[in-house]
Amino acid sequence: MNVVDAIYEAAANVGFLRECRWQPTDGTALQTHQVGFTAPDDTVLDGLTLSTEYVMTYPATALVGLAAREVVEIGGTTFQVRDIRAVGDGSEIRAKLTRL
Repeated sequence: MNVVDAIYEAAANVGFLRECRWQPTDGTALQTHQVGFTAPDDTVLDGLTLSTEYVMTYPATALVGLAAREVVEIGGTTFQVRDIRAVGDGSEIRAKLTRL
C-alpha cells in the first residue's frame, strides 16, 4: 500500500470521506470507493475560500478507468465527470463533477 492509499484509508476510517459508486460504461463490475468530496459553498484551503464546484479526489489506485462523461453517485446524488487530472506525482486524482 502506498502513502496516498494509507492516507485515504485512515480518512475513511474516521468518516472524512464519502462513498462513491461507479458503474463503468464498458460493462465491468460496479466499483465502490471512498472519495474526498467538496460541493459549492464548502470551505477549502483551511477556511480561506469557498469551493465553487463539485469536486472529488481519490487515490490513483481507485476508480481506475474513470473518464470524462462517466456517471458516478455520491451520497445518493448523481454526477457526471467533467474533467479528470492527476495531482502532484500522479498518485492522487481530482475529478470535477456536474450534478445531474
